[in-house]
Amino acid sequence: MSVEIWPPIAPDQLKAAVETCQKRELDWLVQDLRETLTNVKHGLEDCYALLAPIDPGSTLVLSTPRNEIVKGHITRVGTRIVKGTIHLRLRTLPQQTLTINPDHPIHLAPLVTLHTLLTHSLDLLTMTLSFTYPTESDSAKSPSPSSSSSSPQLSSAAFLSSQLRLLSQSISESIAILKGPPLVTAADPSWTTRSIASSHFDPPLTAATASNHGLGATSIPPISFHLSIQESSIVLWLRSLEAADAPVGFGTKLAFAIGTARRLEHDEADRVFGFCCGGEGHTGPGGSPGSMMPSNGSNNNTTRSTTTQNTAAGTGATGQPEVDVYVREKVRVESADPSLLSLAAKLTALGHTLGLARRNLAAVMGEELED
Repeated sequence: MSVEIWPPIAPDQLKAAVETCQKRELDWLVQDLRETLTNVKHGLEDCYALLAPIDPGSTLVLSTPRNEIVKGHITRVGTRIVKGTIHLRLRTLPQQTLTINPDHPIHLAPLVTLHTLLTHSLDLLTMTLSFTYPTESDSAKSPSPSSSSSSPQLSSAAFLSSQLRLLSQSISESIAILKGPPLVTAADPSWTTRSIASSHFDPPLTAATASNHGLGATSIPPISFHLSIQESSIVLWLRSLEAADAPVGFGTKLAFAIGTARRLEHDEADRVFGFCCGGEGHTGPGGSPGSMMPSNGSNNNTTRSTTTQNTAAGTGATGQPEVDVYVREKVRVESADPSLLSLAAKLTALGHTLGLARRNLAAVMGEELED
């Protein structure tokens, strides 16, 4: 068998004809991606709206299954927990009710980071559309990449490919934030420094209250209240704390010895943790989003150096005094957030659409797709 081209093309003209055909295909694909990118932008705007601070927000139920150790609700507006009431019946602490202070809302660090990534993605996509597909007014203001090269199709496609790679990375990071850590994993040590400050509650947990629970005259509350995101749900970790150097009464020792009392078993039992919780005015992870996303590598190095110095000096990364504690009791409560579930589904679909567009563009350009 033989393959013939009709109409016949001279061998010296075949290479030029192939290049012309590839340029036409590339130009057609770049123009065809305009509608795809416009739809992706509308999808990102929908995702941005799901995380927007719109009242009345989402009211989420917090309740432990098959018992009433934890029972209550919280209200999320945008990236903040603005109010909530949680009734606790922990076995190691007296019954109490925690009320979130509306004047001092809780900022969720993962959602703040997610909001930043969505804003970056929208800005990046808007710039990509304006430079790759300029209107008449845009062309008069500034030349596009395709107008400043001898190969307009190739230049525009290369610019579009690099922008889509950045956009795909940003969306992948957003999906990873909503997915959170694996369900079966070692204990997350971030609770020791990122627990919610006691000043976010009304009334706040005072030093006197902590002293009554064996924590001494410190600003450390008897409860660690830690919020995280996992599988598009808000997860609350409650830990009852006890100072590592707290004296144990004779009656307690005797009860442990004869078996009439025993400590609650969990994966953090009998381990000493250096716990520090930000107080009033704290702008770190337990309060407002002041220091969640370092802007460059030098800031990262500075943060690590400061953290090392603080640890050596007996203070946490927030500058608060660090206290060695035991975890007497540990409770996990999960509350599915419909808005976050919808947001994760939309971002996953947008990621698939971008992946298909990148593969098509790489195939026509004759390049290997980089993740």
